[in-house]
Amino acid sequence: MRFNFDIAESTEDDSQRSLTPKEDVQWVPLQTHPVFTTTADGGGTAATASASAGGVRNLLAWDGASRLYYWDSNQQCLHRISIRLGEPDPTSVVASSPSKVLRADKELNFVVNKISINRNGSALLLAGSDDLCVMTVSIGSQVYSSDSSAIRILQVSWHPYSDTHVGILSSDSVFRLFDLSTDVVRPEQEYYLQPVEPGRSRNAASICPVDFSFGGDHLWDRFSVFVLFSDGSVYILCPVVPFGSVYKWESILEIYSDAHTFGLKSAKSAAVNNSNMAISWLEATFPEVAQEATDRENLSTIKAHSHALFDASLALQGPLRKVCHGGEDEDLAVRGAECEGRAVSFLYNLVSKDSILVTAWSGGQLQIDALADEIQPVWITGSAPRLRVDSFDHIRGIAMICESIPAEHSIVKLEQPLDNTVWLGHPPPLLRLAIVDLALPRKTEGSSLITMFADPLMPERIYSLHEGGVDSIVLHFLPFTSQINGKDENIKTPSVHPVLSTCQGETSSSSPSPLSGFASLSDSFGYSWVVVVTSTQECVVLEMKTWNLLLPIQIDKEKPIDMEQQKEKDTPDIISKELLSGPKSVLAPQASPNLRSISADSIEGRSALHQYFKLFHENYVEYAHKVYFELKHHGPQLKRIIDDQHARLDEAQQKISSVEAKQPMLDERIDRVVQRYNSLEQRLQHLRRLPGAHKKPLSRAEREFKSELDQFTGVELDALRSSIDTLRARLKRYTKSSKDNVTTQRRKIPGRNHVQDAQISQLKSSLEKLSLLNSESTKKVELVESAIKTVESSRNKTILS
Repeated sequence: MRFNFDIAESTEDDSQRSLTPKEDVQWVPLQTHPVFTTTADGGGTAATASASAGGVRNLLAWDGASRLYYWDSNQQCLHRISIRLGEPDPTSVVASSPSKVLRADKELNFVVNKISINRNGSALLLAGSDDLCVMTVSIGSQVYSSDSSAIRILQVSWHPYSDTHVGILSSDSVFRLFDLSTDVVRPEQEYYLQPVEPGRSRNAASICPVDFSFGGDHLWDRFSVFVLFSDGSVYILCPVVPFGSVYKWESILEIYSDAHTFGLKSAKSAAVNNSNMAISWLEATFPEVAQEATDRENLSTIKAHSHALFDASLALQGPLRKVCHGGEDEDLAVRGAECEGRAVSFLYNLVSKDSILVTAWSGGQLQIDALADEIQPVWITGSAPRLRVDSFDHIRGIAMICESIPAEHSIVKLEQPLDNTVWLGHPPPLLRLAIVDLALPRKTEGSSLITMFADPLMPERIYSLHEGGVDSIVLHFLPFTSQINGKDENIKTPSVHPVLSTCQGETSSSSPSPLSGFASLSDSFGYSWVVVVTSTQECVVLEMKTWNLLLPIQIDKEKPIDMEQQKEKDTPDIISKELLSGPKSVLAPQASPNLRSISADSIEGRSALHQYFKLFHENYVEYAHKVYFELKHHGPQLKRIIDDQHARLDEAQQKISSVEAKQPMLDERIDRVVQRYNSLEQRLQHLRRLPGAHKKPLSRAEREFKSELDQFTGVELDALRSSIDTLRARLKRYTKSSKDNVTTQRRKIPGRNHVQDAQISQLKSSLEKLSLLNSESTKKVELVESAIKTVESSRNKTILS
């Protein structure tokens, strides 16, 4: 297997693989790179076809350092572009030209919908709905690439703690973990998901997986896998650890201490039993935790060993329900009231101490929740897994059936304390933060597909990629983080910022997605960029602001705003308020009654005139000198303000003249609109005279029944059909391989009971039950449709008579 892309150009084999011409390297802006500015003639046909087949795609990947990868669907090749962030100015992104071009050793027989690179940039994954490979080697060819197999790949992702492990969720409700360094054909771990008991499923959508996500670097979250089903329910698998994956020693020691402190010392037997199983699993998977303190002083990282409990399988914890109030509906504990359609994608995002879960719905809504409690591992005893060992009795592979625990499907109340549920095996409840409506353009058929990404620089920001463009959602409230920081704040709604719009209105489900690639870039100086590639191979680079996004405008609703004070605050102090208020009013001295009889030449008259002149000079003459000095000092500033006002006046006059020039055109458009309105009004009057317009509106019960029928026909039948096809494919595969595997399994594990025939019979019975359920559902739908047609025909006859 070839993982490394750093291939020397001097070898003969590389001259065949590499299509890069031997030219001098030039650094150009990323958006004007030749890969995105020059396309082959007629090349858009393949891209359009693949886009319509795969919905929202992502053919762009960043290794987190200096290389950007882009898969060219037209040329069937991979471009490796070296980039420099913040050069030549801090807000730009430049790329080297020409780029390195890589091709796979064999021709790909599937459409690539997603590319993904591992942590150290040594391997790149090409994934489609029917197959996947790591450039040169196909993965799981016996499961996904078979011609007769109806199993589709729903999601694929690199494990965050291993450079060689890939997690795959397929339509047969199986989560598989492949180790590409040992075996690319057979999975290392298989988990058969059974979210509900057989025969007790309320709807078929609850057994159809949609998406999954690995947990983050927080307690047991790092060993968790979150699985989303099409009805919006989220389940957890814990613990799931790739063999040979590497973790921080402090993280494992923290989990180990937590199990001893809160589990073994609990007063409840169930908590003690669960913590004992977790401690035994930790000591077997990480043997260093059970050693003496002197032997583990210099440890910084720790490697996971292959281990599985022989008499227990992992429990499928869930569905996760939100913390509800007393009178809240039970169905809304999983699905928000504002969410429409079906769940289409899922994102786990760790922000400080908060585990954020985001579910995207086909109606264009994002359901944002936070885990209100910690995750603990849960096993179901008595359900032994199937192990694959080598000649030294080392475990090389495990497979198990993961069932949910029906007794744990209870609603968590808001007033219920969470401290009493530690290590009891209950799935963690969810705290509903918000439901964001993206207001996507309505599709005439089908539903909208949404892909979500977390910002690597600012974890509070989430990007959503859809047919309408790219949006940015910023979280302003995090329950545990705000509590740790000492902030007692109310829940603030997230802010939504449009990043890129494709300006699409109502579209059909068969129309291709206008976007084919997305990547979020960031550097060590705090700058962030978004790179978007369209279906026509055009590149858009946008700088994203990170400062002050988490500081929403605070408005004191209780304190009234005084407009006079606001006006005085906004007015600059050009002239002092003392001068604007005028000269001080000075009271004249009290005059004697015989003042008019005194002559001006007398001593008394001259004294009175001198006193009045002194008062006039002290007040009015000095005030005039101050006014003159202020006006002379502020004259240039006043001139600039007046010139600015004149410029704004000229601009306003130009706008008014342009509006006056457009006024006749606007009047003509208004006349056409009025005419169109009159014609529509006339058509509406004609339609109202038709017999069908007098039908009575549906009652509340009829509307509810109709909504159930619409949901049943839109989701349930498709889910049942896909389940039947998957079971048929699995039955054929197991029937074909049962004869070859039974002898080898007996030789590897002597003395173990084999239940291949029982499994086949169980699959046949399940297939028959699903077929019977499908036929009964179809008959019920036909019966309801015939009844509705009969009622409508009888009403029409009554109206006509």
